[in-house]
Amino acid sequence: MHQLFLLLGSNISPRQKYLEHAISAIQSDIGSIWKSSGVYESPPLGFEAEVNFLNQVLWVETKLKPQEVLVRIQKIENHHGRQRIGKAMMSRTLDIDILYYDKLVIKTPGLTVPHPRLHLRRFTLLPLVEIAPRLIHPSMKMDQSELLKACLDQSDVKLINAAAMDRID
Repeated sequence: MHQLFLLLGSNISPRQKYLEHAISAIQSDIGSIWKSSGVYESPPLGFEAEVNFLNQVLWVETKLKPQEVLVRIQKIENHHGRQRIGKAMMSRTLDIDILYYDKLVIKTPGLTVPHPRLHLRRFTLLPLVEIAPRLIHPSMKMDQSELLKACLDQSDVKLINAAAMDRID
């Protein structure tokens, strides 16, 4: 079994429902959820939008290989109306990013793990610190708490639902 950390995000209504549907789909299509962070709200990063994002991190145990996870994630996003227009940053119904997969460093044209910008984003690091503060970044050799302390992003990220959970079966 492999340890996988996923970041969920949505800033198109109903934001919370999209996160809930993603959790259900991940459980049935990808693997068991070991831990879930609370839900955080943050402004969009890199573009303007009227609605803030909701974000949540999941710690998932999976039998799938990284590329298989990516394919299934994209299927879940597409099923929930995810629109992609080139590389433009834009509002989205559902965004699922692979943050970590075991202790692997993967660099292929379609997949980079650990996520290349996770250490630059408070909305990613705060929920990661909540559920896995001592998880070591395999390239940077720092744990999530250290990455958060070093992060220059000062975005206003708020915990809005502290209903974090362990082991969802």
